[in-house]
Amino acid sequence: MNLSDLSKMKDMMGQAKQMQDEMEHKLSATVVEASTGGGMVTARMNGRKELLRLKIDPAALTASAPGDIEMLEDLITAAVNEAGRKADEAMKSSMSGLLGGLNLPGLGS
Repeated sequence: MNLSDLSKMKDMMGQAKQMQDEMEHKLSATVVEASTGGGMVTARMNGRKELLRLKIDPAALTASAPGDIEMLEDLITAAVNEAGRKADEAMKSSMSGLLGGLNLPGLGS
């Protein structure tokens, strides 16, 4: 390996680090939201798939029979899962744009 190859490798490593830093920032900054039950339950999540907020409309508590918590649990589960899918889609799209024309197998569109 000559000095030119080492210099190119160093440049590539620097670019990879910069891309990683950009992705970390985008993961934190991306926010998605999903609702279920006609808006009775809403989950907000970031690109890291961290649940940021869970909103439960008071109507969700009165819509079912007293003590029937199962429907509410199902709505919460569905909202969180859908928010996770949306976060995955947003990050896949973002990564595709970030990688641009690199044309790496299995990545991008």
